[in-house]
Amino acid sequence: CEKLVVFCPKLADFKATITIQNYFRMYDKLSGMTGTAETEAEEFGTIYNLDVIVIPTHRALARKDNNDLIYKTKREKYNAVVEEIESCHQKGQPSLVGTISVEASELLSRMLKRKGVPHNVLNAKQHKSEADIVARAGQKGAVTIATNMAGRGTDIKLGDGMKELGGLHIIGTERHESRRIDLQLRGRSGRQGDPGSSQFFVSLEDNLMRLFGSERIASLMDRMGHKEGEVIQHGMVSKS
Repeated sequence: CEKLVVFCPKLADFKATITIQNYFRMYDKLSGMTGTAETEAEEFGTIYNLDVIVIPTHRALARKDNNDLIYKTKREKYNAVVEEIESCHQKGQPSLVGTISVEASELLSRMLKRKGVPHNVLNAKQHKSEADIVARAGQKGAVTIATNMAGRGTDIKLGDGMKELGGLHIIGTERHESRRIDLQLRGRSGRQGDPGSSQFFVSLEDNLMRLFGSERIASLMDRMGHKEGEVIQHGMVSKS
């Protein structure tokens, strides 16, 4: 395409589109590396005719991934997220909070401001300063809120004494339709054998939960006498 533009400048005035699949097929050889390809191995094979090979990590993973915490409403969920952030901040453990939208990031930021919790918001608007914000996300008591499209390409290094406090704690405020994005968020913690932990919060009002028939879970919670702020935690739901 670049050669066509160079030799035929007038073509630059025209707009054309091509699918990613067909664009990549123009190359004779394809390869790539990512930490989250294993879950999409079938897709890589079907679309790109690429095999996925898992390379063992240099050091064993020490991160603790907790089962999802499920709340009935978004309001209850966000209140629980703020409590989790406050708890980490008070004991000095750095936390990285992942959201699926800029609106959710800004909502959490307002809630934390009311609580007096200092934090940084990374939502791809501050692309010039995002590397600096992410680089500081592993320091004592740091709270960093990031949308899924922000903060890539910069490693989060733990500050002095943070391993003893449990390392970087990942807080997911919602499950994404793509498992890869959830795994990418989790993968920011527990790098190179460092300690770490992750916790996802979901509500029955989340779009993805509605696709999975959240009405049945809601009716079950009502029959069990669910009270305001109570949470369901079950490995089966997390795996689903």
